Amino acid sequence: MGKIGKRLTAARAAFDGKSEISVEEAITLIKANASAKFDETIEVAMNLGVDPRHADQMVRGTVNLPNGTGKTVRVAVFARGAKADEAKAAGADIVGAEDLMETIQGGTIDFDRCIATPDMMPIVGRLGKVLGPRNLMPNPKVGTVTMDVAEAVKAAKGGQVQFKVEKAGIIHAGVGKASFDDAKLAENIRAFVDAVSKAKPTGAKGTYLKRVSLSSTMGPGVSVSLDSATGNA
Repeated sequence: MGKIGKRLTAARAAFDGKSEISVEEAITLIKANASAKFDETIEVAMNLGVDPRHADQMVRGTVNLPNGTGKTVRVAVFARGAKADEAKAAGADIVGAEDLMETIQGGTIDFDRCIATPDMMPIVGRLGKVLGPRNLMPNPKVGTVTMDVAEAVKAAKGGQVQFKVEKAGIIHAGVGKASFDDAKLAENIRAFVDAVSKAKPTGAKGTYLKRVSLSSTMGPGVSVSLDSATGNA
């Protein structure tokens, strides 16, 4: 068994029998066992009572985490002229039009978030098969198809997280780093859970929030009580 195997076994032993604990207890436990050589990301996974194959049960949106993600987000913007200049001034890493489309078609995707002005969508639309599966396709519902490119770039750089439910009714996202202060992590986690709660679709039936669990990049997950995750504890 290698070092990683031993670490994971030790972490699993520490987590054994722990479930439905408070967010604060989970953070303490996860941080104590986040022993990788890099600053591990703290991740939240939420099981929702929805079937995303139905349009009226799709859950997606954005949330601005109060304490950021701790991750450097590289932003690409499809824009021309004055809007391209605005994007550059706001700190976009890559700005272009047909040239950017060709770069992406060539297999180079050197960004974490993609924003476009509405007039660029005919070009961006050709990249659906490339950007769609990576959850990078600009979308007006989450503010990434917009004329206010400067604001969208700042939001992406400032800790805005996008979420979208997957086939099994699960949403997951990074909500900070193991090096973050405990209280700041708890604040981020509750902000994320609150945003997903508020994004409850019209077609959701029965229990919407089923389970919330937390983990670090290399560690096992632990479920937290819904009351604690939603701040009702």
